Amino acid sequence: MKKKISLHDKAELAFKEAIKEVIIKHKKSGRPLAIWGNGKVKRITIN
Repeated sequence: MKKKISLHDKAELAFKEAIKEVIIKHKKSGRPLAIWGNGKVKRITIN
């Protein structure tokens, strides 16, 4: 029997998958990621 997944859980899984795809694309292209931290925008390079 399959467990039902709530709409909230489905949305969270989709969001996490989208983040993974963005990270992979930025890593392949060498572009930095822009993230928000401590009230400022930071650019980080993924190796």
